[in-house]
Order: sequence, then C-alpha cells, then structure tokens
Amino acid sequence: MQIKYCFLVSLFLCSTYYISGQLQTPVTKKEAKIFTEHGNQRTDDYFWLRNRSDSNVINHLKAENAYTEAYLKHTEDLQKKIYDEIVGRIEQKYESLPFKENGYWYYSRFEEGKQYANNYRKKGMMNAQEELLLDVNELSKGYKIYLLRDWALSRTNDVLAYAIDTAGDRRSILYFKNLKTGELFPEKISNASANIVWTNDAKTIYYVLNDYTVRPYKVMRHTLGTDPKNDQEIYSEKDSTYGVSLSNTRDNHYIFIHSGSTTTSEVRYLNASDANAYPVLIQQREKDLLYAPTNAEGNLFYIRTNLDAKNFKIVSAPIANPSKQNWKDFIPHKPNALLQRVEVLKDYIVIQRKENGLNKITITNRKNNASYNIDFGNAAYVANFSLPTDEYNSDSIRYSYMTITNPNAQYGYNLSTKQKKLLKQDKVEGNYNPDLYETIRIWATATDGTKIPVSLAYKKSLLKKDGSNPLYLYAYGSYGANSEPFFNSSIISMLDRGFVYAIAHIRGGQELGREWYENGKLLKKKNTFTDYVDAAQYLVKEKYTSSHRIVANGVSAGGMLMGAITNMRPDLFRVVIAEVPWMDVITDMFDASLPLTTLEYDEWGDPNKKEYYDYMITWSPLDNVKKVKYPSIFATGGLNDTQVPYFSPAKWVAKVRENNLGTNPVLFKVNMGAGHGGESGRFERQKLISMKYVFALDQLGWNEQTKTYVAPRAF
Repeated sequence: MQIKYCFLVSLFLCSTYYISGQLQTPVTKKEAKIFTEHGNQRTDDYFWLRNRSDSNVINHLKAENAYTEAYLKHTEDLQKKIYDEIVGRIEQKYESLPFKENGYWYYSRFEEGKQYANNYRKKGMMNAQEELLLDVNELSKGYKIYLLRDWALSRTNDVLAYAIDTAGDRRSILYFKNLKTGELFPEKISNASANIVWTNDAKTIYYVLNDYTVRPYKVMRHTLGTDPKNDQEIYSEKDSTYGVSLSNTRDNHYIFIHSGSTTTSEVRYLNASDANAYPVLIQQREKDLLYAPTNAEGNLFYIRTNLDAKNFKIVSAPIANPSKQNWKDFIPHKPNALLQRVEVLKDYIVIQRKENGLNKITITNRKNNASYNIDFGNAAYVANFSLPTDEYNSDSIRYSYMTITNPNAQYGYNLSTKQKKLLKQDKVEGNYNPDLYETIRIWATATDGTKIPVSLAYKKSLLKKDGSNPLYLYAYGSYGANSEPFFNSSIISMLDRGFVYAIAHIRGGQELGREWYENGKLLKKKNTFTDYVDAAQYLVKEKYTSSHRIVANGVSAGGMLMGAITNMRPDLFRVVIAEVPWMDVITDMFDASLPLTTLEYDEWGDPNKKEYYDYMITWSPLDNVKKVKYPSIFATGGLNDTQVPYFSPAKWVAKVRENNLGTNPVLFKVNMGAGHGGESGRFERQKLISMKYVFALDQLGWNEQTKTYVAPRAF
C-alpha cells in the first residue's frame, strides 16, 4: 500500500511514516504524571493529551487520522461499495407521520439527496396549505455540524423558538422566528441546553442554561423582543450532582422544572397561564426517591414514582398539595414489569411496560375498568406507542413495531373497537427482502446463573451454526438505558457477508426491570462486563460463531465496556470497535471540572470515597491495560465531544499500543469538527459506519471477489 502524504510532526511526539516500505505505527510521547490517591500511586504517561490548545495535541490527532487512512488505504474500494449499499437502502424522500398540536398538524420531510429533514405544518386539516417552518438544509449551509436540538411553538402559533448546536458539544443557541414574516427576532441566547417551553401568553419562554461543565443547571425566563441580559432567573440547581430540565403537560396548563440525579428527583411546577408564576415544589428531594409528573387532569397530577415500587407505579396527587403524603396509587406496581410510560385520556388509560425484556402495551377502559393488551408475540422486537393529537378526548393511539430485520411499521389503533390500520411502512430501497432474514431471541447463561437475553439476526441461507459464521456483538449496559433490537438497515451489508448480528441485553440496562439496572452499576458494575463475556462464550458454545470470529462493538459507555472486556478476555474477541469510548474512569471521575463527572457519582461511584475507588481501580479500562496480545482495535473520538472527551480514547489507544505483545493493528479515528454523535447529516454519518465495517471484514480475511473468508491469522 502507498501513502500519499504524512503530517510532519516532531519524531519524539508522534510519527506516521514508512521505514523500508513498511507503515509505522504512531509512537506517542510519554510524559509521566503521578497521582496519589488513598495511599495508591498511579502514573498517566499521556495526561498531556488533555490540552487541546496545545498544537502538539492537534498534530498528534491529525497524525492518528493519517495513520488510520494509510492503514485502510487498500480497503477504499470496499468502503465505497458498502457506503453505497447503506445509502442505497435509505428512503430518499421520507415524510414522518403528522401529529396534531394546538390546531396544527406538524411533520418533517427529507427530500431526495438532502442531508437534513425540513419541518412543516398544516392548519386544521392535512389537505390545508403546507407551511415551511424551518429549512434546515438551507440553514445548515457552511456548517460541518448542524443539529436542531429542540423547537417549540408559541401558543398563538406564530413564533417558533429553536435550539441549534453547530459544534456537537451540547451548547445550543436559541433563535426566535416570526412565522408571519419569516424574519428572526433580534435576540439570541447562547450556551443553552436543548430545552424550551412557552407560557400561554405567547411572549414568555422558559429555557435552561449550562454551567462550565455543560451541566444544565439554571432555568431562565425570557420575554420575546427584550435583551436576554435582562432575563429573570427562576431556579438554579446548586448541587453539582443534579441536572435540570423542563417539560409541560399536554394541554400546556402546567410547566415542570425537573431537577434530578441518577437516583433522586425533585420537581417544581409553574402555572403556564401566569407569565410571572413562581415555581411550586411538588415533593422535596429524598435520597433514592424518583418521581416525575406525567399528566394533569382536573385538580390532580399523575406522577410516575418508585416510592415502594422498584419498577415504578403511577400515583395521583392533588395539585393544591402534591407532596408524597397525599399520593394515592392510581396504577399499581407490578414487581415483574417496568412501567415505562402512561397517558391518561378522557375514557382510556394507555400503559407501556417492559416485561420479560419486551414492551407490552395495555389499554384500560375507564368506564368499566376492563383492560387488554396489544399482542406482539415473543420475538425480539421493539414496540412503542404515541398519541397522534394533543386532544384529551381522543379514542386512538399509534404504535410502531419493528425488529432488527423488519423495518418500522406504524399503525393507527382504535381503543374502543381494537381495530388497527397500517399508516406507514418504512421503505428499504435496493430490493431488500426481509423474508430472507430472521430475528430471534435466545437466553445466555451468566457465570452466576443469571439468564441474559440476546437478540440475534442473520441471513437464513448463510447461517451454518457450525462455528464458522463471523459474529458482530453489540451491547451498552449503563444508565438503565435499553439496547433495543431496532431495525438496522446498515447491518444488512454485514448479514449479506455471512455475519450474525447480536445484541446482548446485559445488566446495567433496564431490559428486565429496575433491578437489572441496579445489578450493573456502582459496586456491581463488573456484572455488565462478565455478562457480555458470558454472552459471547454462549454464542461460541452454541456454534453461532467462534472466538476468532467475534467482532465486539460498543458506543460511549458501551465503548468503555469494550475497554473492560478487552482487558478481561483479549483472547475471546478478534476485533474490537470502541466508538467514543470512555476509558479513563478514575482520572475523569476525580475531575469535577469535566462534563458529566459530578452528575454520575451515583452511576459509577465517587472515587473520593475509598470503597468506590478500590472497586473502580479494578476495572477502569485505562488503568487495567496489561502486556498481552490484544485483538485488532478500531477506536473513534470527537474533538468537540463534551460527554466523552477525545483524550480518553486517545490515551487508551496509546497505552494499548505500548503494551501490545501481538501485531494486530490499533487504529484511532478522531472527528476534528464533531462531538459525541459524530456527523449530523444522514448520508455523511454513513462513511464512518462503512469504515468500521470494512475494518472488521478486513481483519477477518474477507475476500469481496470470492465472497469468502480467508482463515484469520492467529494472534
């Protein structure tokens, strides 16, 4: 392979060059920084990479990108082919189903060849004249990243407030557009979180500011047409382990200020019809008490809470005195089912729970208290309901249904007749036939006997179940976030090349309820890692794959999972793809100036407390890199990432290379202009997906001409 150029960086820092025709791995400068913590000493040789204002750091990241590009140069044709396949499946002209709010139908639409969806509305009826709200494709011109984080209409429907992030760092600018004239109001508000709620007077808006760690912490009130310097502070969260957000009831009678940590909530409400309203506390924070109002009806709030209900229940509370001593059970707790969402309508209650790892939707008729479930079977699927309008007396809902290999279908469902109607079936271009593929769910057994659900997808004609199939194993396992088996059109390119695609629903998520989450955090965090390893070993045992054919993949906290399992079992995985991975757990959790650190003490533990430090030091990916033969590694990062700083994967990659006793490549691809989510355009983001897939295929010995895998080399 040939390299056209290289970045000339001081050789003691990082070199990307050829010696005797061989591509040389970057060598990162070592500059020891010693930490002394609880009587223990740690050394970080790559701490200097944190300083992004240092030109040496930027040159280092550019050199890493040059090395990655050079290493994968011979795969460019296959990258282009797979990119074309993925983009070729995208429904070029796509329009969302409309939803009705305050007399208007709102929807978005992608036009053919465009990166972004534009936003539209029609007044009263869907056959009314279309009105363009935001031409995002036009607004995004000149920007590498353009994220519409949030938007909200005034109650008079003539002013649009919207939040734009052009760096990917979660710091938004708020704009206000006059929909009658199409012009912007002169004021704009910087450093806002993506959270906007209007009062009912059509000129007052609430928003949230970030602090220097990008923690949303301060609620402000702005009057349209005035200087934001004069905005009034409504609430400020002093506790750095809490963040703030806003919401409102469906009828916009009330606005809620949510203040919460991972395990504790505190909520205040405002009268949305009073532009000078003062926030009223619902229930004072108590450790481990979670609650959030979901609906208001008459003189009652309906509140989702874990009070004496690990998997949550709904209580009613009088608005005049909503503290917990006045809470009454409205929808009782079910110990074996996580209550996710409830909507209260005039004649019906719609409940969504996760039971046995699958979503269940239950309808209750309020007149006769009769209940029934919408049946989805028992395959690995995703089902969610939504309301098509903001009307309290509605007798209809919508629900969506998909699997990994079956694209999303959206149905209208009449709550009284139980009749359903297919409203929209997402299209997959390129002659995709879902009947050629299969999605199933199996249960792996963990070392401690726990059963772990695993979703699998494969092309029927290519599954041999003799251990010869390569397998792509994805997982997340943190924050109680579920790894749902969503339809994934990009993975088809791997299924068509013989891969089995697997999602391990490991502890740390909430697939099997709140306890599933609690058993994968803090002093039980290692369950997340061992579950993943055990799931991989089970898939080998059942001959879906072999250890030298497994591609491990995770993103963000799932990327941290990749670091942990790579240290634990480097022999079990052939390829590890760690996307925006958080690897330097101890150092970052000691640094309260970093984004997210203080907000996450209840997730990972506070290392200032020796009990948590002693446990975290045993699994922190960067601190447990050792001298072994590592699998092939592809890591990514974003220079503007305020959730996982770029230097976390950068340091991990350098330390793995330093300790790697094998010859497998360790690559690092950093986006120099994006944040945690990478590229914002729907086509542009597919380039990195294609690159990571091709890296895996190349390491497994895929031959695109013969459509076969050459036996992977030993390592």
